[in-house]
Amino acid sequence: MSLDIILASGSASRQGLLAGAGVDAASIRPNVDEDAVKDALRAQGMSVRDQAMKLAELKAVKVSSRTPGLVVGGDQMLSLENEAFDKPADFAAARDHLRKLSGKTHTLETAIVVCENGAPVWRHLARPKLTVRPLSEDFIESYVARAGEALLSTVGAYQLEGLGAQLFTKIEGDYFSILGLPLLPLLDYFRTRGALAS
Repeated sequence: MSLDIILASGSASRQGLLAGAGVDAASIRPNVDEDAVKDALRAQGMSVRDQAMKLAELKAVKVSSRTPGLVVGGDQMLSLENEAFDKPADFAAARDHLRKLSGKTHTLETAIVVCENGAPVWRHLARPKLTVRPLSEDFIESYVARAGEALLSTVGAYQLEGLGAQLFTKIEGDYFSILGLPLLPLLDYFRTRGALAS
């Protein structure tokens, strides 16, 4: 019997990556209060990468405890000099993000956890590094105006698959992981479990 694959997320990007790879996955929102969890983890002094892994696990466990199958939880956090960046609240915050990222290299801590019967059975952390070119104030203003609302849905105020490609001089790491889902190792795990044809 084939195992169902469930994405513990409402992320259209992650759902699109799985669908594009031919994976038929249901999507169930975990309804985790991410801001409260992040505040608690940061108060404990937890590293950015561990915060991402903990959130991915919380999402997967919450859905897996009530839904059979392989449940995938994911989370991505931007780390710049050990500071965690959240999605910008508004355009002023997006501009501030871009100013801080300008001329520097940051890491996208991209965590996924697969749970079954309410318990983690597999986890993976990808850590792509992206170098932002020095950005002028004029460029930041025009970029924010052109990119619009989409900037507020991403941790770095950019979407690499769109206008955000203009921000970078160097990228190290897997494209899928940058978009929020380390797809290749996840597909490999699904094959080992018989959830996908090998």
